[in-house]
Amino acid sequence: MAFAQNYPSRPVRLIVGFPPGGAADILGRIAAQQLTERLGQQVVVDNRGGAGGLVAAEIAGRAAPDGYTLLFTSIPHVINPHLYKKVQYDAVKDFAPVAQFVNVPLMMVANPSLPAKTVKELITLVKSRPGQVNYASGGSGASSHLAMELFKSMAGIDINHIPYKGTGPLITDLIAGQVGLTIASAVPLAPQVKAGKLRGMAVTSNKRSPSFPDLPAIAESVPGYEVVNWFGILAPAGTPAAVISRVNAELNNSLNEPRIKESLRAQGADGAGGSAEDYARVIRADFAKWAKVVRDSGARVD
Repeated sequence: MAFAQNYPSRPVRLIVGFPPGGAADILGRIAAQQLTERLGQQVVVDNRGGAGGLVAAEIAGRAAPDGYTLLFTSIPHVINPHLYKKVQYDAVKDFAPVAQFVNVPLMMVANPSLPAKTVKELITLVKSRPGQVNYASGGSGASSHLAMELFKSMAGIDINHIPYKGTGPLITDLIAGQVGLTIASAVPLAPQVKAGKLRGMAVTSNKRSPSFPDLPAIAESVPGYEVVNWFGILAPAGTPAAVISRVNAELNNSLNEPRIKESLRAQGADGAGGSAEDYARVIRADFAKWAKVVRDSGARVD
């Protein structure tokens, strides 16, 4: 108990499983800055990119459970174990959920030449042209691939998958009309929609996103559909409950600040918050959900 009361007495390392400059890094640094101010010790971001967050999770999973190594992670944490043959950790058992920080919806967008302007029109179009409509993803097993596979199965339609090596090339070809459709992170797509180069059709959250209030949710046309890329903090299993409670409370307090809400909204992110157990439920549910989607899609990364 004395340890928890004195925590932290030295700098804390926050491992981010993606390179600098991306959404995970930007959001992780916002979280780290807030914790630095509130915990009274420097929270240092340590970028350990590789294999969609797999490398960082393996490092964090082996760290001492003392609260001085934390992992800032996102939905690939519960997808990767189903995609990769060799994973050196258990995504559920080897980590203690601390706090869900934000939710970032994906966005369904199309080239303006696609005849369908709404989700319902898209479903009708695809059913009238089975196997003739193409969609792009950032690669096999990427969230943009699995989100569309879930949509296909729930809507009962068949759309051809064209994988790209990353979201950047995907957007370039989507604008050029080489492919007609994608579901991908809203962060890089939103500026293209705003500029009129792409047509925003819907978001993947279960209701309209405060960041994109004019776009309907896919769930309005396909009830029950939901894909949200959450970002949050995990600790190695066995980390003292009092430490987890402290970090959770400080992160929740930060999410109540208007300036933080505005900073997150600028990134297309909606503050989440809640208890550590709330986050644990999200992780367990998504672990099971994406196991089925990966299995049904046949996605594999070796």
